[in-house]
Amino acid sequence: MDEEYDVIVLGTGLKECILSGLLSVDGLKVLHMDRNDYYGGDSTSLNLNQLWKRFRGEEKPPAHLGASKDYNVDMVPKFMMANGTLVRTLIHTDVTKYLSFKAVDGSYVFSKGKIHKVPATDMEALKSPLMGLFEKRRARNFFVYVQNYNEADPVTHQGLDLTRITTRELISKQGLSDDTVDFIGHALALHRDDRYLNEPALDTVKRMKLYAESLARFQGGSPYIYPLYGLGELPQAFARLSAVYGGTYMLNKPECKVEFDMEGKACGVTSEGETAKCKKVVCDPSYLPNKVRKIGKVARAIAIMSHPIPNTNDSHSVQIILPQEQLGRKSDMYVFCCSYTQCCAKREVHCVCVCGS
Repeated sequence: MDEEYDVIVLGTGLKECILSGLLSVDGLKVLHMDRNDYYGGDSTSLNLNQLWKRFRGEEKPPAHLGASKDYNVDMVPKFMMANGTLVRTLIHTDVTKYLSFKAVDGSYVFSKGKIHKVPATDMEALKSPLMGLFEKRRARNFFVYVQNYNEADPVTHQGLDLTRITTRELISKQGLSDDTVDFIGHALALHRDDRYLNEPALDTVKRMKLYAESLARFQGGSPYIYPLYGLGELPQAFARLSAVYGGTYMLNKPECKVEFDMEGKACGVTSEGETAKCKKVVCDPSYLPNKVRKIGKVARAIAIMSHPIPNTNDSHSVQIILPQEQLGRKSDMYVFCCSYTQCCAKREVHCVCVCGS
């Protein structure tokens, strides 16, 4: 370890592993270290024994849950947009050769006390109880405008400058009801709260277009995909990319201390009495707690269930969005569900996570 590197990366979360892989591809000498004995950092996927150890200490998981190795439970669960930036990054870097994906069965939204499927086809849209017949016609006109919108083609703007008018002003021109606005903003544009209504409309239109493009990419029941064996596979895939191009990995390295020179610049990392020198340090916030500021919290509850979530058509993988207005909160809540079809649990078991900030 007593060598000099171009970059030392601390933590094996997704961002750190992406940077490690890309820096190695660019020919830099990279050392990547983690205090844990597994990849993924705070966004790892844990087997059953690791999950129980993290939250229940020395307590053992119940025997009826089956083998520990059958589980891959995400600590920061998230589905990926099929045509989103992360997927394009995976394809561009050729990391997809280390990964397998599966389309998510459905996307749902909570409205007026019930769970409704977000329509994925024209037929589903016609049958959906989320809007009345006349409201569907008005919403369709808005969706056509969004689909035809091309930032580089003023003809498609219909005289509207989306960098100047707010989302609230754009939607008001369509005469849509508050419930429809709630549905569009949270279930399609995937905004986490209602601040978007007073912000430029261009971002919301781009988000809706991404949703539609992702939905069309695999023509499934939702715009989302998910890696087999959990999100913890993503950082491992970029770690493999880094290793192929000469990156050095060291897991289970305790007390990684960042060293600074007289000018206050990071110049190395010390662990177990050895110091590796470097020109730059990249790390997750937990390695430099005195140099970061906490600006928010996310609360998560994990449930291991013997059945699918009710009212989701017995789907093995779903996301349910609970908009803030429906709950009387200041931000949305999300329910994430995956199962054995994504190699995340034993057969007939569903791993569910409820998240909110």
